[in-house]
Amino acid sequence: MLLFIVLYGDLPAQNTPGFFTPDPHYNNARVNGTLLTEGVVFTGAMVALDFLWYRKFPHSRFHFFNDNAEWLQMDKVGHATTVYNISALTSDVYTWSGVSPQRSAWLGGITGLLFMTTIEIFDGFSNGWGFSSGDMLANTAGSALEVSQALGWKEQRLQLRFSFHHTIYPEYRPELLGENRAQQVLKDYNGQSYWLSANIYSFVGKGDNFPKWLNLDLGYGADGMTGGSNNPDNLKTPETYVRQRRFFLSPDVDLARIKYGTDWLMPIARGLSIFKVPAPAFEFNATKKKAKLHFLYY
Repeated sequence: MLLFIVLYGDLPAQNTPGFFTPDPHYNNARVNGTLLTEGVVFTGAMVALDFLWYRKFPHSRFHFFNDNAEWLQMDKVGHATTVYNISALTSDVYTWSGVSPQRSAWLGGITGLLFMTTIEIFDGFSNGWGFSSGDMLANTAGSALEVSQALGWKEQRLQLRFSFHHTIYPEYRPELLGENRAQQVLKDYNGQSYWLSANIYSFVGKGDNFPKWLNLDLGYGADGMTGGSNNPDNLKTPETYVRQRRFFLSPDVDLARIKYGTDWLMPIARGLSIFKVPAPAFEFNATKKKAKLHFLYY
């Protein structure tokens, strides 16, 4: 935070536009407010994680842990998606504050990477986990996706998105996959799907008649997992579940590219863009070598 203030604190402020309208000039009040909010949120999140999660488990010396084979790499895709969206949303806030798009891109990428790196350090001192180089690689990829597009294309043509649906697996291992719906969103990888969402218009530019909000998504999901690396044999399940990789192709909507009649709807639309809009989807199950069409998938 001190570094950012030194870099930008001496730049002059200009006339302030409406609150929800990005400032074309550096706005000292907005930047300081952004830095303060970031600091409070970051500190609060780390304290909450330590108090609610890490203190429940024994600590150890800092160590590494290789979890690259777990959960059919769903957790790695989740790391990349999380860092990308933190980076992209933070970059948008800096741009709203009047910081140049190039600097906003770097600041956003650094913020997302810093947030998740801190969690990895917590894992490194926790006896039940460890610092994962695979997680860090995924974190870096998510940050790089945001920064490279902002610097190269001056926009985010490719976005990483998330969706979730309830599955039956948590009832057999609630302590691992979640005891309630809120926990299951974070813990049950069977119900999670991650999407690489490409905005068609930004690539083909078909004129004003082509919908600028239409995206095409390539999704990845997994199913049949009741454990990280393998499924325990002692679970009382009605059948033996097979761990499966699933790939999807589905249309999507970029809510931030829709024109609204008022500025205050845009930040809401941008925030909701981290989630995929439910839509028909074509699925290819790479494990079973079977294809399937979903009328509605999320």
